[in-house]
Amino acid sequence: MDIPTLIENRLIDLEVKAGFSEDLLDQLNAQVYRQQQQIDALIQELRQLRERLPESGGGAEVRNLRDEIPPHY
Repeated sequence: MDIPTLIENRLIDLEVKAGFSEDLLDQLNAQVYRQQQQIDALIQELRQLRERLPESGGGAEVRNLRDEIPPHY
């Protein structure tokens, strides 16, 4: 093999690697985008749950540990 052929083969290999790298980067970007959507949805759900918490709980009550002793004591 002569030098120009070797250089051409190396150039082709680099182009193939660059193509795979671009494809991988696109896949990773799509994954990050989907994960961010999931995070946003979970944050929204957490906000909704926090808004409902005072309505259902009626506030935090101070409890005495003696009230929680099982009846057989």
